[in-house]
This record gives sequence, C-alpha cells and structure tokens, in this order.
Amino acid sequence: MDIFSNIILGVHVAFSVENLLYCTLGVTLGTLIGVLPGVGPVVTISVLLPLTFGIPVEGALIMLAGIFYGSQYGGSTTSILLNTPGEAASVVTCIDGHKMAVDGRAGPALSIAAIGSFFAGCVGTLLIALFGPALTSVALQFGAEEYFSLILLALVLSAALVHGSMAKGLAMALIGILLGLIGTDVNSGIRRFTFGFGEWADGIDFTVLAIGLFAIAEIANVLVGPDGVSTKAQAIKRFFPNREEFRQSTMPILRGTTVGSIVGVLPGAGSAIASFMAYTVERKVSRTPERFGHGAIEGVASPEAANNAASQTSFIPTLTLGIPGSATMALFLGALMIQGIAPGPTVMTRHPDLFWGLIVSMWVGNLILVIINLPLVGLWASVLKVPYRWLFPSILVFCSMGIYSVGGSAFDIIVAGLFGVVGFGMMRLGFEPAPLILGFVLGPMLEENFRRALLLSRGDLTTFLTEPISGVLLLGALVTTIMLTVPQLRKTKEEATREG
Repeated sequence: MDIFSNIILGVHVAFSVENLLYCTLGVTLGTLIGVLPGVGPVVTISVLLPLTFGIPVEGALIMLAGIFYGSQYGGSTTSILLNTPGEAASVVTCIDGHKMAVDGRAGPALSIAAIGSFFAGCVGTLLIALFGPALTSVALQFGAEEYFSLILLALVLSAALVHGSMAKGLAMALIGILLGLIGTDVNSGIRRFTFGFGEWADGIDFTVLAIGLFAIAEIANVLVGPDGVSTKAQAIKRFFPNREEFRQSTMPILRGTTVGSIVGVLPGAGSAIASFMAYTVERKVSRTPERFGHGAIEGVASPEAANNAASQTSFIPTLTLGIPGSATMALFLGALMIQGIAPGPTVMTRHPDLFWGLIVSMWVGNLILVIINLPLVGLWASVLKVPYRWLFPSILVFCSMGIYSVGGSAFDIIVAGLFGVVGFGMMRLGFEPAPLILGFVLGPMLEENFRRALLLSRGDLTTFLTEPISGVLLLGALVTTIMLTVPQLRKTKEEATREG
C-alpha cells in the first residue's frame, strides 16, 4: 500500500472510540507525571504494564506511547515554575525558563513550551510515517565508536551552556560522569565508589540528584536571600506570548525540531542529548548570546521542541529494529512482546494496523496535549502567586514523595538533601549544574561504548579515529573546545596585561 492508504488505515484505527479514550488517558497521565517531581514515565509504564494484558494491542501501545511523549510536555512545567526538572531532558529548560518565571513571564514560557512541543511532535510523527524504514539505515551506521564520540561531543557542548569559564563546565561534566559510574560494574559485578552504602549498589537515581541540585538548592538559595523572600512573587504580566516572542521563537522551534528528529533516531542517544545540543546550537547562531541564561525565550523554545521531536522519532529504532533507545523504550518493547509481537522490520508489513494506528494516534495525542495544556497555562502560572513561605514546604513534601516512590528508601531523601547542600554551594561559587546532570546521565553510556569499542578492536585506540563518523565527531569536539577556550585565554591574557 502507498503512504496515503497506510494513513487512512491508521486513521481508521486511531479514531475508534476505544483508542481515542486510550490516547486521551495516556497523554493526560503523561502530563500529570511530568508535572510531579520524581514520578517519570518509566515508573508509570512499569506499574501499568501488567494491565495491558487485558487491553487490545493497539489501545495498549497507544496509551503507553501517550504517557511517554505526554510526560515531555508536563516536564517543562516544574522546570519553568519551580526550577525542578523531572527528567534529564527538562534540565536545559530550567536555565532560561525559570529566569522567565522569575521575571513574571511564566505564561509565555509555558505557552511556547507547549506550542514548540506540539509542532515538533507533529513533525517527528510525520518523519516516522514518511521515512521510518530509511532513517533506520542511519542508525545502523552507528557502532560503539560512533556512540562514544557522539556522547563525548555532547559533553563538550554542555560546557558551552555555562557562563564564564569553560573549565568550570568541563569540571562539572567530569564530576557528573564519576557520579554516574557509582554502583555495580556491569562486566565484573564489582561494586565501585559506593563507600560501603548498600543502597548505592544500583547507583544513584537521577531523581535524587536532580531534585537535590535543583529544587532543594533553589529553596536554600531563596531562603538565605533578603528577608527570605522569593523573586517568584512578581506579578504575572501575560499568559501568552506576544508577537515579538512568537517571532523570536519560530526559528528556534524549527532548529530544535531538526536536531531532535535526527538525534532521536539514534538508539541510546535520547531526549537529553537532543535538548542540550539544541540549546547549544541556539546560543551559537544567536546574534545576542549574552541573553541566554537570563530569560531568553529561544532557550525554552528550542530544547522543548528538540526533546519532544526526539521522543517521537525514538520510536523508529524501537519499532523497526527492535533496539530500545532508553529505559522507557525498553518497556515499550516489552509491551510489544507481551502482546506476542516480535519487534523488527516486519512490524510494518505483518501488523500495519498497529504501526499506522500508533503513528496517527501520535498526531491526535499531540493535539490533545495542546488542548489540555494551553488552557492550564494560567492555572500553573498562578502557582507563582502563592507566598514562597507557604510554597516551599509543599515543594519539599512533593519532592520527598517523588523520591520515596522511586526507590522506597528514606536514605535517598537524605542523599537528596546532601546534594541540595552541594547544589547551594555550587550556586554560590558560580558553578552551573546542567553539565553535571548530563555527565551523570551519559557517563555510564560513555564508559560502556568505550569498553565495547576497545573489546571489538582488541585494544586499538585508533579505532575511534579510523571510523569516519567517529573521527568527524571527535574532530567536532576538538574544534568546539578550541573555539570556546581560545577567546577565554585571550581575555585572561589581556586582563593580565592591563593589570601589569
């Protein structure tokens, strides 16, 4: 069948009353879990997975998919309002989104996040429909060497997010990598860097680290300020973007969608890399890069578009290759197998109603998300009107509940508090946590692909240079480092000369 016949088949499946209900339920749950700190799509899908036994396969997968990409929408809400990212992909949104909220522009930030996510989600879904099988050939070009180099480039680019010294950014990324390596070594089974804590045998949970470095550190920073009053209490000026903000956001949304669509196709790359890369690209192409980090709406539009586009196109390797790109996609793969469907290239031919029904449901789901989220902008933004002395205890309670719900351990709450102290110290010393978070998420992947590449090449380090794609990515990391370092060295030398 041609593409139009396939889409008509998908419309017939997705627009059945039953599947529309499953889609609405999925995206609504996704939005709610994105808003709640600590409760991510992995936890929710894990809980709901057994329930899919009694649901028709199309409805089950439509609902689970809705939870996944719906959580990308909801994750921006707490990042913007409370500086609390629920997922790694939402970390970048905190940088400018929270500054906009502090300036009384929470409404435009939330609206642009929803609009950018909707556009990117539609484009990502269109790419799956048109080029799904062709794009899998791109993913097949990436082996261990290429993934190692891609992750290294992402970590170098994360240093561009920080203001001031690039050395601080690289130091944060390195600390993040070391924190990410805590736990049991996959190959040897030996525990490392656990300092005798049995609770760290499986490593530190992302939720614990993120809530500590962002939410708790932000609360401490506010409470030690003048009279313990938060600048969040500023009057909210508008709920929706004006014409100038729409103009400023248009190209960033397009660029973020492009970056996210490409990165999402790569198994294992994920939404986090996509959002960090999109933000870096936006700063580099901007004529006023100094605005970033101080409430630039482009810093919200681009990463939000990127992470949602990546969440859509990440279904391509999962459905057509059977290669999950994240823990969520691995659960989605499990749901397929529970229903007796073998993932791989034959899914499109053997189960066209499932494949195309899922594709069309993504368009429907993204539309439902906009309908749900835009009217709620005023409601979410009104949270900022609550006096901070009343708000921060509630934030701490919800964060503690989120942490406990993940691991069922009070020890994790204590660790989050310690990371809060560390995060507070970092804020006072001018160190930004975003590169640390990315290093933490990507560190285990960096190590795994490095060891795998050396195993396949029998210990030959030149394999990272002789593989063309890997060599180009490493060159990009080197050029980026030079471009970011040389101007800073010149500036330091000029200041030393003047003082001398």
